Amino acid sequence: QVQIVESGGGLVQPGGSLRLSCAASGSIFRIYYMGWYRQAPGKQRELVATLTSGGSTNYAEPVKGRFTISRDNAKNTVHLQMNSLKPEDTAVYYCNANMARTALDRAATYWGQGTQVTVSS
Repeated sequence: QVQIVESGGGLVQPGGSLRLSCAASGSIFRIYYMGWYRQAPGKQRELVATLTSGGSTNYAEPVKGRFTISRDNAKNTVHLQMNSLKPEDTAVYYCNANMARTALDRAATYWGQGTQVTVSS
């Protein structure tokens, strides 16, 4: 069994910062990439940032230069540092991990339950 647990969401004023964390635990053989997505009310879930086990990153255009994704491979944890937050960043932020649970398994993607980020004055 695999668990993906996010933390660090909350309410912040425009221009402020938040740091999200996501920990993957359970039966894990290898994690290929971890990432963050978000879903605002009435909108589809969208990519925020991803980070591969090799260190390659990918950011959505709206967050480039403001958000930074980082990873602690030893702890199967990924962080999202969010600076210069805007009201349009308000959403539920979801973490995912693409991983193989054993050496024989094909990779699959697992999702967390999400954490709310609200940017408002």
